[in-house]
Amino acid sequence: MASLDRSLIAGLPVFDGIAAADLDRIISQARSMRIARDQLVFEQEQEAHSFFLLLDGHVRVVKSTPDGHEVTVRYISPGELMGIASALGRTTYPANAIAAVDCVALAWPSQLWPTFATSFPSFSANTYKVVGSRLQDAHTRVIEMSTEQVEQRVAHALLKLIKQSGKKTEEGIMIDFPISRQDVAEMTGTTLHTVSRLLSAWEDQGLVKSGRQRVVVIEPHRLVVVSEGRGSKS
Repeated sequence: MASLDRSLIAGLPVFDGIAAADLDRIISQARSMRIARDQLVFEQEQEAHSFFLLLDGHVRVVKSTPDGHEVTVRYISPGELMGIASALGRTTYPANAIAAVDCVALAWPSQLWPTFATSFPSFSANTYKVVGSRLQDAHTRVIEMSTEQVEQRVAHALLKLIKQSGKKTEEGIMIDFPISRQDVAEMTGTTLHTVSRLLSAWEDQGLVKSGRQRVVVIEPHRLVVVSEGRGSKS
């Protein structure tokens, strides 16, 4: 198999500040992998044997609750690390990661994590920034769940997704991977029925357009107004 080139990881925020020779060392210990759409990258509570960097595609991170519900925690975009259980002091994965589309990723054995963290201080610092921002996201969502109306939560979720992976089209800004109404329901702690009703109302108002696993935000500024609790009720 041809060796991987450091250009795959050079310039990514998590590898910022690392010398070329060190990038060569890091990439030489990675293996590349293709993950088909809907395939598991890793499984909740499974032994955390590897950590990953997503190069292409989008991955949905889903947590199963003890009562059997599934909560979509976040979507991973290209250039982001995932499966970083070692950074959390865990030996098992805290959630499931499922390819939302066909993906390409790099994988390293988890046993390399301590070596990377000590040998490349900027890698360690950059990784803990990632962990910190994800914890902040989690806290924000807890507050949203407890203080916001459902329509505010759904508006926030759609705005976050177009910020993360929005693609400009003639109609508006499209979330650039398949996303179902059920996915949106799981992200916002509500029901499929409620999300369907909301999206239908917003379509009537010209805010969004949604089809099978496809959402386009036509009027992001009006959606911001809704997310702040200033929108018209559906």
